[in-house]
Amino acid sequence: MSAWRLREDDAPAEPTPTAGPERRRSGARRLLVVAATVALTLVGAGGLAAARTGVFSAERPDGCAKPDRSTQLYAVELPKDGTQIRLGYGTTPQNASYPGPTIEMTEGECLAITLTNMVPAATLEQLRTDPAHPLGVSLHVHGVKYTQLSDGTVQSGSFVPPGQSRTYTWYAQPRNNRTGALGTAGYWWYHDHVVGGPHGTQGLGAGLFGGLVVRRPGDPKPDRTYTVVFGDRQSINLRRGAATDTCDQQNPQPGPTCLVARKGEQVEFVVVGIGNDMHTFHLHGHSWADTRTGLLGKSNGQPFVDDTKIIDNKPLGPGDSFGFQVTAGDSVGPGHWMLHCHMQFHSDGGMSTMLHVLDESGAMPPGHDHSHPTAAGTAGTAGAAGTDGATARRRS
Repeated sequence: MSAWRLREDDAPAEPTPTAGPERRRSGARRLLVVAATVALTLVGAGGLAAARTGVFSAERPDGCAKPDRSTQLYAVELPKDGTQIRLGYGTTPQNASYPGPTIEMTEGECLAITLTNMVPAATLEQLRTDPAHPLGVSLHVHGVKYTQLSDGTVQSGSFVPPGQSRTYTWYAQPRNNRTGALGTAGYWWYHDHVVGGPHGTQGLGAGLFGGLVVRRPGDPKPDRTYTVVFGDRQSINLRRGAATDTCDQQNPQPGPTCLVARKGEQVEFVVVGIGNDMHTFHLHGHSWADTRTGLLGKSNGQPFVDDTKIIDNKPLGPGDSFGFQVTAGDSVGPGHWMLHCHMQFHSDGGMSTMLHVLDESGAMPPGHDHSHPTAAGTAGTAGAAGTDGATARRRS
């Protein structure tokens, strides 16, 4: 509190001319104390106006003089799964999905993202748990740097009311051996932190989340990237059973419910945990290095094989994220390779899908079917109602 103590209340008052400079300075100090008190009161009461009081005035984090590029993101309402409200992010209103688009950055880059809230106020009212909670959506990110104005919370006032837009600034801080900065390269995620309540639990349960990849200059680029989100009620990307895999045998189209690649392609996974349950992520037929990228570094042309653990199964808790790259079908060939949670009652409940590795011509190998448990449907982090798989297949 000493930083806000601009006058000594215990000091004896000294007589000063009523209109002299000392009198004016004293009055200015008192006004500053009052202004600071009001600002702190607003923050303590929820901070709805804090972003505009001057307390949180920095728009960009240190190291970001100005954005290197900008992009648009839209939050929209999607068709329901049964009775469950679904929301999604998209680079256009038409391509919104859950998970939302995977965002890529390079260390040293500063990105400005303008989020437009197209979710009807009536829908947000249905999701909120407290009638006094403000209506809006937000963009909260893990891993990269941002100021409080880009935190995406009610407490900082950094959310977007229905029909409005707001720009968030993210900085992929690079490593710095002089200052000890660790850098931000890795596999992260972004999500709403406002819908329903101050932690955005209903926003997450409805589908407002997506993956973020931060690369270092020189990192290998994949041919395709998939974000895979493990959640409550045995869900993968808020779906389970047959709804997790809608790949068409003749014309498979990559997307949240169709993980597909040709043999030999470099496939990247961004793996995220949401909700309340613990999981383990397992991919059949493929393994990766337990490193930042899932790949091995090299020195004099020789990989550090003995110094790095090679895995095909990894624990995943709520809020965790990791990623890796594999070569599709490496040594194992084309096929339908299961991807699932290895907690057995989770996989038995429908928490399983497939990575479809096509042959070199792009043809789907034989044996593709939708042999999933009868628990087909969808599941969310906020008590989502299950549906049959047809609903998700029609939407995908």
